[in-house]
Amino acid sequence: MASLSPFLNLPDYQFLFPNAPYPYAYSPLGKAWYDLRQENMYDGLTESRQLLLDWLQSLETTTGVPLSRTILSGFSQGGAMTLDVGFKLPLAGLVSMSGYLHPGAGTNLQTQNSSMPPVLIMHGRQDEVVPLAAAVKAKKALESQGVVVHYQEFDMGHEIRPQMLKLFQDFVIDAFSEGK
Repeated sequence: MASLSPFLNLPDYQFLFPNAPYPYAYSPLGKAWYDLRQENMYDGLTESRQLLLDWLQSLETTTGVPLSRTILSGFSQGGAMTLDVGFKLPLAGLVSMSGYLHPGAGTNLQTQNSSMPPVLIMHGRQDEVVPLAAAVKAKKALESQGVVVHYQEFDMGHEIRPQMLKLFQDFVIDAFSEGK
């Protein structure tokens, strides 16, 4: 994800990228927030939630930027973590790319955060890793909780394409536009 930040064309914004804590089971280069193999389904999720929450809560001290001026984003498992953890804090917005809702996530959001951030969900129609139905389900679940959801599908698989970066850029600019 870090290599994509220059393509967002947001020079006045700071980007920080937390690393998932676990090795990715299917690639020596990747990282994972939890194990998704059937025999270990979601193993590590509880620990990763806490690690991500702690990291986010430390940002104001380390960067001087309040959480209310912070947007959380992620791809695949990172998108799922965004939709899981993002409503527990007073963030400016959430962006999920090829993500999904964890079991039980996306419910009782009003009790977690009185001012729910807007959400941008982007997903590929031919995603072979996270089916499009997961994005549609997330959209419907969040909207049923009163979340403002911006939703966009693309003719692509499990990937990030330039047109997604433009939507991301527009979402960020809109989140911090005058009067917000």
